[in-house]
Amino acid sequence: MNVQIQSVKFDADKKLIEFVENKMSKLERFADRATGAEVTLKLDKDFEKGNKVATITLHMPGEDMVAEHRARAFEEAIDEAIDALKRQIEKFKEKVK
Repeated sequence: MNVQIQSVKFDADKKLIEFVENKMSKLERFADRATGAEVTLKLDKDFEKGNKVATITLHMPGEDMVAEHRARAFEEAIDEAIDALKRQIEKFKEKVK
């Protein structure tokens, strides 16, 4: 699966990019029909809820799935967004059956 990573308003370090790639490769086992994914990491101004926002768009044939989560750390935001995508994929598979 082709994964594109964008960082908005900051430069992502190598460690964060490797973390995202590792998590997305694990997600690929759930989304066997996925053709690609886009991960957008951005900094926000809302410090109370967390100023790190991760948006993951998973491209599947016929439908794109999107999950966005905000947290105080990018790793936490990515984990939560991937969990949300897993739930969406499970619902999609049940609906197809």
